[in-house]
Amino acid sequence: MLLAFSVAPSGVPAAGSRPNDASVHDAVAAAVKIVRESGLPNQTDSMFTTIEGEWDEVFDVVKRATEAVGRFGSRVSLVIKADIRPGYTGELTAKVDRLEGALAQDS
Repeated sequence: MLLAFSVAPSGVPAAGSRPNDASVHDAVAAAVKIVRESGLPNQTDSMFTTIEGEWDEVFDVVKRATEAVGRFGSRVSLVIKADIRPGYTGELTAKVDRLEGALAQDS
């Protein structure tokens, strides 16, 4: 399974944070740290973090990352998109490789 997710705090800022700072990079960094420490293949871009693994292990990481972000505000927003394809691994990079190959053929 590939699972892309975006998680961010909202609501009342946590104590000690800058109340007028709309940036959520510290909260996102806490989530991404959990993803990276999980050992699962992952990739982070400006909008989502994508992780690859089995259902239970992927959702465990998302749960822990969401809980970490929850420390930065009184609410948490979580967006998830999953590609569930049993029997396939390495798709975090293989899907992009196939796309790049198709684009190269058009050149």
